[in-house]
Amino acid sequence: MVELLLLLLLLLLPFLLYMAAPQIRKMLSSGVCTSAVQLPGKVVVVTGANTGIGKETAKELAQRGARVYLACRDVEKGELVAKEIQTTTGNQQVLVRKLDLSDTKSIRAFAKGFLAEEKHLHILINNAGVMMCPYSKTADGFEMHIGVNHLGHFLLTHLLLEKLKESAPSRIVNVSSLAHHLGRIHFHNLQGEKFYNAGLAYCHSKLANILFTQELARRLKGSGVTTYSVHPGTVQSELVRHSSFMRWMWWLFSFFIKTPQQGAQTSLHCALTEGLEILSGNHFSDCHVTWVSAQARNETIARRLWDVSCDLLGLPMD
Repeated sequence: MVELLLLLLLLLLPFLLYMAAPQIRKMLSSGVCTSAVQLPGKVVVVTGANTGIGKETAKELAQRGARVYLACRDVEKGELVAKEIQTTTGNQQVLVRKLDLSDTKSIRAFAKGFLAEEKHLHILINNAGVMMCPYSKTADGFEMHIGVNHLGHFLLTHLLLEKLKESAPSRIVNVSSLAHHLGRIHFHNLQGEKFYNAGLAYCHSKLANILFTQELARRLKGSGVTTYSVHPGTVQSELVRHSSFMRWMWWLFSFFIKTPQQGAQTSLHCALTEGLEILSGNHFSDCHVTWVSAQARNETIARRLWDVSCDLLGLPMD
């Protein structure tokens, strides 16, 4: 009898999921950026803008009249996306520049080129990332998750920070994740050489994004530059390409997963919404401030991570 009930439940489960999908999808995508702010004359950089959330974020900012830089590792793919955005929005000021966050030489080259090209930078959206990679290292010897998701954006932000200050009011948006709750900053194993788990390495790097945001907000107080971290939600994107299990899970629960356009809403909210300056350093989900883990609220860890990051990147610890 028990076996029969279980079999019946398994047969009914797909139907029940299908019927509940619209309500659950609506609940998961409740956050929508309602700002009507227009951006003529404003300059924006979006990393990882050739796909997923980054692409949709860049498209919306271009629609509002900004000059948008798509900072991408794959320039050829970026050019195709730029043409698509130009055609869709009518904004021809959509530019593609090479940026490989796994190589500090590429990051420095991007920043040098951008600073020579532009007089202003009003919005920096650190969106690019990797997830659940097999153990590997960046060109500079950093574990791939912490190297790309944290250190790469840390260096990029540092190199562009003076331009952001000169262009104030300006904003920095760091795309993190709910996965930060499982993250820990193991300073004795930051590069994963003593022990490594691909899923946890991603979580650690997303925790680093939040700690970076909070420490950056503290250091930028009074500068006119504000910063926010965001959880975009569970989004259909290429981020799970390294994990066949995650791809299968994404397919199985596709009814409940946000589209890239829905996933971009919180990034757009933090980049555009007027009056958000007093919330600098906070973490957002579904366009609202949300709670973070105890680790993510630890100022001592945040300051130490800042110093360690500067040391690893050869930056001054001011």
